[in-house]
Amino acid sequence: MLEVKDLQVSYGGIAAVKGVSFEVAAGEMVCLIGANGAGKTTTLKALARLLPAQGAIHYTGHSILHRPAHELIGAGMTLVPEGRGVFARLTVAENLDMGAYSRNDRAEIAADLDRVYEMLPRLKERAQQLAGTLSGGEQQMLAIGRALMSRPKLLLLDEPSMGLAPLMVQKVFEVIRSVAAQGVTILLVEQNAKLALSVASRGYVMESGAITLTGAAPALLANPKVREAYLGE
Repeated sequence: MLEVKDLQVSYGGIAAVKGVSFEVAAGEMVCLIGANGAGKTTTLKALARLLPAQGAIHYTGHSILHRPAHELIGAGMTLVPEGRGVFARLTVAENLDMGAYSRNDRAEIAADLDRVYEMLPRLKERAQQLAGTLSGGEQQMLAIGRALMSRPKLLLLDEPSMGLAPLMVQKVFEVIRSVAAQGVTILLVEQNAKLALSVASRGYVMESGAITLTGAAPALLANPKVREAYLGE
């Protein structure tokens, strides 16, 4: 579904992503792990066409390197950004409506909203509450719910556990597993390597803008270098 070759992204002449290559098959959950500043978020922003990049990005067999970001939503690629990015002054229900902004199939939108509320009952309880007044975990669930309203084929998740209490992290990852079980392809960027590798089928380790290790998630979890660098062992 996604094939990236020699992706390069620079900020003012400084290379942040240095020729990374990876792929994600349809129906897979793949994680991209690494320390803060490794280039993970920059990679996702480049894929979502929020940053200019060089190299090749193919989504469902077509190059998207020069496509504008808004067109990718309709094509089924949706980003849940780092820091959640909810519309703080809109209600939960209005945020979810914004997720379906590019759609006009009203009956299907209503059905999708019901499915989101069924998967995330806390959002239904808070439907008329301003998003800015939700807890961090509730905002993360709202950001995921808003993305689901666009009917994604490929979901890009950027640091969904960031800043959340352990119990809320567990709940958010239960939601992520549920989304994956519905057949949505997921590329997960996460600093919590153990958590990411426990839910993904494969993983890539990113250091200083380059991919240094790749493999099946269980193999990476057992890798001494990964355990030392990211699991504190």
